[in-house]
Amino acid sequence: MSYNLFQKQQGFSISGLIFWSVIFILLAIPVIKVVPAYIENATIQETLASIVDDPDIQNMPPRQIREDYLKRAQLAGIVVISASDIEINRDKGKTVLSVNYSVVTPLFANISLHIDFEASSE
Repeated sequence: MSYNLFQKQQGFSISGLIFWSVIFILLAIPVIKVVPAYIENATIQETLASIVDDPDIQNMPPRQIREDYLKRAQLAGIVVISASDIEINRDKGKTVLSVNYSVVTPLFANISLHIDFEASSE
């Protein structure tokens, strides 16, 4: 087995490593800042679905449904929407809860990301 001493070495140089690290960080920062909004949206959807799954909800007036939401939202740590934001519809004997809301997430300096969410109990 012979080794070629003049064979070119391959791999990252320090400047290449720094370049790709900066690119990775610039892509990771927006993702890290947006993920909590999507987690909270999933929590809101789970909360709305759990309220609708309660068999007593079909007979509750909207005021009591909103009070039930407030209790569950406080336990889940939901702060983006309030009980008055929830739309309550009754369709064919089934209660459907839905909400539309927006989240503004600051990214860099004066650049923000505006995300519109639509959560429903369906």
